[in-house]
Amino acid sequence: MSASTTPGTSAVPGAATERSDRPDSVLRSSALMAAGSLVSRATGFVRSAVVAAALGAGVAADGYAVGNTVPTIVYTLLLGGALNAVFVPELVKAAQRHPDGGAAYTDRLLTVCTAALLLITAGAVCAAPLIVAAYTGYHGAQAATTIAFARYCLPQIFFLGLFTLLGQVLNARGRFGAMMWAPVLNNVVVIAVFGLYLTAVGTGGTLTAGETELLGWGTTAGIAAQTLALLPSLRAARLRWRPRFDWRGSGLSRPLRSAGWLVLLVLTNQLAYWVVTRLATTAGQNAAAEGADGGAGFTAYGNAYLLWAVPHGIVTVSLVTALMPRMSRAAADGDTAGLRRDVSHALRTSAAAVVPAACVLGAVAGPVMAVVFQHGRTGADDIALMSRTLTAFAPGLVAFSGQYVLARTFYALSDTRTPFLLNLVIAALNAGLSAVAFLLLPARWAVTGMAGAYSVALFVGWAVTACVLRRRLPAAPRRGLWRSPSLRALVRLLAAALPAASLGHLAAARTSFLGPPAALVAGTGAVVAVFALLARPLRLTEVEAAFTAVLRARRRRRT
Repeated sequence: MSASTTPGTSAVPGAATERSDRPDSVLRSSALMAAGSLVSRATGFVRSAVVAAALGAGVAADGYAVGNTVPTIVYTLLLGGALNAVFVPELVKAAQRHPDGGAAYTDRLLTVCTAALLLITAGAVCAAPLIVAAYTGYHGAQAATTIAFARYCLPQIFFLGLFTLLGQVLNARGRFGAMMWAPVLNNVVVIAVFGLYLTAVGTGGTLTAGETELLGWGTTAGIAAQTLALLPSLRAARLRWRPRFDWRGSGLSRPLRSAGWLVLLVLTNQLAYWVVTRLATTAGQNAAAEGADGGAGFTAYGNAYLLWAVPHGIVTVSLVTALMPRMSRAAADGDTAGLRRDVSHALRTSAAAVVPAACVLGAVAGPVMAVVFQHGRTGADDIALMSRTLTAFAPGLVAFSGQYVLARTFYALSDTRTPFLLNLVIAALNAGLSAVAFLLLPARWAVTGMAGAYSVALFVGWAVTACVLRRRLPAAPRRGLWRSPSLRALVRLLAAALPAASLGHLAAARTSFLGPPAALVAGTGAVVAVFALLARPLRLTEVEAAFTAVLRARRRRRT
């Protein structure tokens, strides 16, 4: 299921990647991925709503959330970050430089990574009690349920890794859609499993061993289905993976060294995440003891994060994924000016969507939380607590997106050491400020403070990363910082953000008596209207272009 081009067939991958270099091709690829991500997120909301209806937002939901998050933590910690960041640049170089179009190199890289996935998965299943104990302070029945969930969910590590491996191979060959659309099937499977649980059991009572097993294995089945969904695209791309174990002298040492820095980067992130998880689960238990059993623990933090990351996944990830092969080729060819143009384009284009999205999330946090999560065992009091966390997350979305673009630029340069060192700033601030929030704030407000801490950490880290990258990719002729097109565009967007968020919040509040859906629509509409009105006076070029494209599309449909 990998590149099986025989000698003399390297033109196949080359053609795919060359086509993806054209601006119109990049836009089409970005649009395809954005559409897939949008559908995936939409079905993800339905999935989250069904899970919330079944488990609520209290300690039972925390047990499932931790158990289902552990596989992603372990996978990302040991291998996931390396696969996402190293694969595309290395495969692009192999396709350019190897006589067989990089087929043998790809086979070897897939083989060594798959072997590592099998070993990691087996070890993680055996160590489930230790892993859960490391991330929580649970005891008794709560600990037993969380460990059971973890054991049923930990096999996801293998499927997550295989999905990333094969998806990155497809991306390197200019085929981007499958990796963004496949998670839809994952969501459908999990919705069906939890729907079955709700039909058979309802929303009350404590989870039995059989119900825990159903929900745990059902969630893992979703990840397996997501991986299998790549097979049609792999066949269409004529990718055939033939395992190869002749690793010595094959050039794998370079990506493995780069991966080592990424493992360290992920380790620092997970140390910070470990701090947040321990503090959030403890805050949830403390809030429950004070009479607030939902909306103040780890589930609240996770649910708010889920909604918060949606615009980033739809816009920034799609855009940068489409640009990554071109950026990698520019870096390999020493085309600093071309790489700089791509980075500036990615920053300006993503910010034009992400800044308004952050305003929407901040303005309508309550209504959007209610629409997605206020079902079954999740009530209005839980939503009120969780919406504060989303509001605290909202400003950090801008920095989160910008940091992602800049980090991928370093990866295109085959530099994973610098992002690791820069990420230490974010991880340390996130952990430290989260601890301060936990110690100083009441239990009901602790996770809100932790979300705000992450936003602050992201902005500081983004600023430091931008300064370092500017030295790495200096403009010619050298321009002052304030003459940067990306920075000027961001400042103009932020000038529009304050009135947009304020009017959006006012519109949502004034229409709240009509119900959460109406308040959500009113608040979102107000934010969009303000940006539309200010696009021309503030010279928000990318925003104006987006509105123009939408209007043209509507006119074409009418005609």
